[in-house]
Amino acid sequence: MTPFPPDSLPHDCGIGLKPEHYHAVLDGVDGVVAPAWVEVHPQNYFCAGGPPHRWLSAIAERLPLSFHSVGLSIGTAQGLDDDELDQLALLCARYAPASVSDHLSWSGNASDRYPDLLPIPYTSEALALCADQIGRVQDRLQRCMLIENPSRYLAFAGDEMDEVSFLHALCRRSGCSLLLDINNIEVSCTNLGLDPTIYVDAVDPALVGEVHLAGHATEMHDSGPLLIDDHGSAVSALTWQLFARFVGRAGAKPILIEWDTNLPDFSVLMAEVAHARSILADLRAVAA
Repeated sequence: MTPFPPDSLPHDCGIGLKPEHYHAVLDGVDGVVAPAWVEVHPQNYFCAGGPPHRWLSAIAERLPLSFHSVGLSIGTAQGLDDDELDQLALLCARYAPASVSDHLSWSGNASDRYPDLLPIPYTSEALALCADQIGRVQDRLQRCMLIENPSRYLAFAGDEMDEVSFLHALCRRSGCSLLLDINNIEVSCTNLGLDPTIYVDAVDPALVGEVHLAGHATEMHDSGPLLIDDHGSAVSALTWQLFARFVGRAGAKPILIEWDTNLPDFSVLMAEVAHARSILADLRAVAA
């Protein structure tokens, strides 16, 4: 794999861009802070033109873009979908995003794709597969990509290593970086009975190129709570605590507020941005 230099986003807070907020991002809202960058799911722009591209082109003239893919299916055993990768490459050539990422997951087989990000086993075989797939993506895009830690609802009995060890090995083997989703850590650790603080402390900050913050839903069962990664609410208190713990050790990173369902008013979303920025400001004040 060609060792491409990583691109970078501002070490400040951005938002997941939704059509409901196009006007607010372009025109601003009185008394409301603005994002430093925006992130989109590139699959929503796999079309030749039309309103989506007119909006995105206008926003890209003002703010850095990040592409957070949901369709590469890095963990698919039968291999990548070449058409999907080609469309992503064309979109990257068109917009030159500051960052490109996808998930440590699989979403189907060689001929079918599902609207889910399904877990993979943490084995040497899966590691070799994912590293090879990431290498193919990076060679095609001519850039390093970021891989996001998953939200998990089960663990495989045959796992050979823990998640952080797998992610570290994947970065070393493929040359990719990590997109550290703090909410996913809370979701996975709660669902699997793990300690999220131990997880956060084990992550090598040098490998992290971006941080995601989001909310989740909670379902109560006889066995206890089950957290669902739905990105439909404000960031939880624990996720904020874990975020502060991580950046206290790692320093500022590009940070994204994800809110994909039950979309709030722009001012509510930007209040989350302001909270993230206040944590970073507090850290800078202590360091000074």
